[in-house]
Amino acid sequence: MTLGHPRADGALLPPDATALVVDPAPLLREALAARLRSLGARDVEEAAGLEEARVRAHVSGPRALCVLDVDLPDGGPPTAGDVGRGLDLLPELHADGWPVVVVLTAVTDPAVVRAAFVAGVRGYLLKSSPLAVLTEGLRVALGGEVYADPGIANSLAVGLTRGSPDDGPGHLSARELDILRLVAAGHTNKEIGDLVDLSALTVKSHLARIARKLGTGDRAHMVALALRSGVIA
Repeated sequence: MTLGHPRADGALLPPDATALVVDPAPLLREALAARLRSLGARDVEEAAGLEEARVRAHVSGPRALCVLDVDLPDGGPPTAGDVGRGLDLLPELHADGWPVVVVLTAVTDPAVVRAAFVAGVRGYLLKSSPLAVLTEGLRVALGGEVYADPGIANSLAVGLTRGSPDDGPGHLSARELDILRLVAAGHTNKEIGDLVDLSALTVKSHLARIARKLGTGDRAHMVALALRSGVIA
């Protein structure tokens, strides 16, 4: 059974497929989980924020599908700085072998839209869109293609035209550069955390932001880009 091709009973997901829903709103999580079950998911886990999602993703292992908001709190009450933070989870999910990640959000900021596709999402859907758009987006994404909600057409065009102001090695923060230098020296996340007095999870979060800015989650490629640009030596 190929993902995205409806079964005889109309379900999109193959038998025994599982999913993860990451969203701060309990009612939306519950409704989306119910919808995914109606589309064939045997089991759907839920997470309200970034750290909970990390734990659930790690414990459950790769599932057929992850649907997440990019506007996620990181343990505390939501703040303006949370916009786009859900993207920090993407390099980790891809590295762990999650096959399909779809964004479902109210965020239309061109930089966030662009960053999501650069980070490898299969679909970017808006919460304001009709249910038919959600179903079609999931079908396309599960079928191995990329789907952009019609409502983000302008945001996607603007994002691709001008790029993100945070893209590239030259826009890494001082802390991110310190961490990248330690990655280049061959240190593990735990060793880096010990050296800069951060937890391994915080180091992982910094690496996710670095990956988002550089457009790659591969440690060797990140280091190579930074070396070629001269921001680390």
